[in-house]
Order: sequence, then C-alpha cells, then structure tokens
Amino acid sequence: MNRRRLALAALALGLLGSQAGHLFAYQLRFGAAAQQIQSTGAHAYFPMVAKTALGAISAALIAGLVLVGLARILSGRRVRTDSEPSFISLLAVLFSLQLATFALQEIAEALAAGTSFGSAADLLLWGTLGQLPVAIVAASALRWLSTHVESAVGLIRDVVRAASSMLPAPAPSVVPAFAAPDMAWLISRVAGSSLAKRGPPTSLRISL
Repeated sequence: MNRRRLALAALALGLLGSQAGHLFAYQLRFGAAAQQIQSTGAHAYFPMVAKTALGAISAALIAGLVLVGLARILSGRRVRTDSEPSFISLLAVLFSLQLATFALQEIAEALAAGTSFGSAADLLLWGTLGQLPVAIVAASALRWLSTHVESAVGLIRDVVRAASSMLPAPAPSVVPAFAAPDMAWLISRVAGSSLAKRGPPTSLRISL
C-alpha cells in the first residue's frame, strides 16, 4: 500500500478507533455507571457514534479477510508480502490521533454541558489508559491489512487476467463473396436470345 492510501487508512482508523478508546476509558474510570453517563446529557450522542464506529471497523476487517481468503482460494497459494510498514510508526500515529480526538471530544462535551472539563493531567491519564490498548490493536490490524490486502488484490487481478486470456476468441463473421458478373458476356447472351426469337425481316418474307 502506498503512503497516501496508508495515511488515509490510518486517519480513518484513528478517528473510528478513538470512539472505542473513549468507551474503554469511561469503563475504566466510572465502572458500571459508564453506560449511563455516556447515554445522557451531553453524551447522548455517543452510543450511536460508538456503534457506528465499531461497525465500520468490523466491516473493514471482514472485507479485508474476505479478499485475502478469496485470493488464496483462486491462486492456490498463501498471500505473501514483500514489505510491511513499521509497527511503531503506525502505533505512534494512531495513538496520537486517538488521544487528540479524545481530548477534543471531552472538551466539546464539557462546553456543551456548561461544565468545567478535567485538567490536562486527567485527560492525558484517562486518554492514555483508554486509547493506548485500542491503538495497539488497531496498529497491528492496519499493518497486517495494509500488506496482505494489497497483495491479495494483485493476485485476484492476475487470476482474472489469466482466465480472460484463456477464453476462446469469437469466430469472425464470414461474408460470402460473389464474383462480379462479366457484363459484356451477359449483354451478348441477352442480345443473342432476343434475335433468335425474332423472325426474318418483312421485306424478305414478301419476296419469298
């Protein structure tokens, strides 16, 4: 996967994964009351956002696994990769993005509710506890998918191209060719037949 696609995938995964980290951070901080807190007041939007984020991540993971499995079935061999992105680099990018999203989300929720938001130390502590485990899992998944899915797509493309080249070519349409008639010969034949049907001249019949 090229750098641009990898960056876009990391951005999307970081934003979606931050919601899972948000859910985990509240679970660690508030325990059994976390679900009630995250579904009332300024947090009323969160259950729908969290479900959507988790659903999108699951759909992307399933789609990647299906592509890799399909490539292995069609090609008859394992999907191998030549290079993989650095796990530490992916982890750093995802964790930073998730932590920043978590902090901004907490500040926006506090402003919407008209309450004071926590200190920077609290945001950093609970953000790290909630986002770091999610970032580790997300970095591992993105590292695996970014290499195997790209190779799987290439294998599927090669198999489809090879199958297309083996199909029989359509038979060319045959147009019967007729020789052009000899116009001089036709004229002579028509003239001869018309003269044969006509009798001798009138003057010749009278003299006889």
